[in-house]
Amino acid sequence: MRSLPAFPDLRTFLDWLEGRGELVPIRDPVALRHEMTAVQLACLRRGGPALRFERPGIPVVANLFGTPARVAAGMGLAPDQVADFGAFLAALRAPAPVEGMRDALSRWPMLRAALATRPRIVAHPPAQQERLPDLTALPVQTPWPEDAGPLITWPVVITRPRDSGPQDLARYNLGVYRMQVIGPDRAIMRWLAHRGGAAHHRTWGAEPMPIAVALGADPALLLSAALPLPETVSEVGFSGVLRGARTELAPATTVPLMVPARAEIILEGWIGAETAPEGPFGDHTGYYNAAEPFPVMQVTAITCRRDPLYLSTVTGRPPDEPSVIGAVFNTLALPTIRAQIPEICDVWLPPEACSYRMAVVRIDKRYPGQARRVMMTLWGMLPQFSYTKMIVVVDGDIDIRNWPDIIWAIATRMDPARDVMLIDGTPMDYLDFAAPRAGLAGKIGIDATNKTGTETTRDWGRLMRLDPGHEARADEILARILA
Repeated sequence: MRSLPAFPDLRTFLDWLEGRGELVPIRDPVALRHEMTAVQLACLRRGGPALRFERPGIPVVANLFGTPARVAAGMGLAPDQVADFGAFLAALRAPAPVEGMRDALSRWPMLRAALATRPRIVAHPPAQQERLPDLTALPVQTPWPEDAGPLITWPVVITRPRDSGPQDLARYNLGVYRMQVIGPDRAIMRWLAHRGGAAHHRTWGAEPMPIAVALGADPALLLSAALPLPETVSEVGFSGVLRGARTELAPATTVPLMVPARAEIILEGWIGAETAPEGPFGDHTGYYNAAEPFPVMQVTAITCRRDPLYLSTVTGRPPDEPSVIGAVFNTLALPTIRAQIPEICDVWLPPEACSYRMAVVRIDKRYPGQARRVMMTLWGMLPQFSYTKMIVVVDGDIDIRNWPDIIWAIATRMDPARDVMLIDGTPMDYLDFAAPRAGLAGKIGIDATNKTGTETTRDWGRLMRLDPGHEARADEILARILA
């Protein structure tokens, strides 16, 4: 399935990018406060390369996944292989019964992927070659002018529940939660209540919870931590599938956890009952979010590789790096969505809608009321659509990645009184200040499909189409006279 080599760490991925002209050093001094953000976003919006800022002290790597091609490469894939890999992952999650020896042998790639989910424990990890004195040694950005302070933006946060041990790797949670640095050995961990890290923290009660943070992990581990995986799927194991090789882990030096052996930097520590106001910070919505209390991490050790790299990103109004990653994840998730709702042909989560607050769904419509059924199934059955507050359902002839097509379908196939479904009091993104109550809001479904059967009492419009032969003749004439 993979067409690229396995990337066991960030450095091998950067070497591969550099060989393709996709990594550029910046040797001019660039300020960590605000200025680096401007450079990153300008590069991303030009479809530019990954960047390595050489002059903050420890080099800063940014815009790593600034194009869909680099996101795919982080999974070992060419861009046109992402959809097929998504189908493979859907089959890996729910494989069909084996039918004979030939069928069993044909599934060797699936078996190999399953074996790659078993981590390998190493004794002398590169991530523990050296130590840093405290958090002030890290080149942490302050991204936006009204941000409350320095913000760690690409941390892979590692936790486990109270009733587990350090070796219970299947029960680990890996998540990406931003961290506000508030002192040499203290940082605020911003995780929302529904996230895995917060759920683990609750299991520890009044007892401090061990925690570790990998900065500059390999691309497969980074993307696994960012994916909205089901709760039953281990991010550690899933990263082995993405990488095409087993994840290497090692015991942390001061806390009872296993940590990525090849990360650039590892923060170790504990989280107890202490909280501190986090924010405000600019967020993926394009607005500053309000300051709220979140738990404080007490750092007990910072280990690193020799000559470490610091990986950073910036979130803001799309396009930003998270929205680029989200577009690829959309393609990756489609086969799993279709396995559960077969009449869905395609789903698009527009990056302009923060990559999750709106969905446009193309269906193979066969009966009245089908569009509403699809909407309710998406909201109620698939957790990744819990915060999607608008769903537009269209027919198979609509290009769902083309806004003019979408608007035309809404304008010509939707009646506001008949085809709009409103629901109140449903879960919503805590950051959505448009919601009248924090964490609770309404949802809207728009049926922009052709109406059939009992959905209408009127004759439905007939679609205008030219003869394909005439269109081909027109192309031939224009190619000749406009050449």
